[in-house]
Amino acid sequence: TGQPTGQPTGQPTDQAAPRTKEGAIRRYEEYLHAVGREDIKTVCEVAGPAAKQAEDQGFGPCTSTFLVTFQMISPTQKKALQTATVDPQKVVVRTPEKFDIPAAAVKAPVTFSENEIGTSTLEYLKDDWYITD
Repeated sequence: TGQPTGQPTGQPTDQAAPRTKEGAIRRYEEYLHAVGREDIKTVCEVAGPAAKQAEDQGFGPCTSTFLVTFQMISPTQKKALQTATVDPQKVVVRTPEKFDIPAAAVKAPVTFSENEIGTSTLEYLKDDWYITD
């Protein structure tokens, strides 16, 4: 167990994700891996609040705007994202339920700049971690 199966993990709804830095990192890594696989369902689920904010500002729904994002990422970068990890020491704690993960915290075979993937803010909402900004 613990090996990626290519299937969504889908935790039971009665089991909350850990409300810890490790929980936030695990969720962000899940997101990065999903971007690398072009798994639009997982990407839009984790980035739901940020995607909703963008949609409210006139961008299209997550499922269409992220397809454009996928096209802007090179095949080499996508492959790197599939195994990317996050350096916990570079994660910025804003509150116990809000963390910033800068591009510099992403460890992958390819270096990602702040211009390419930026800083993501993860917040603990409804028993899980979500990208909110």
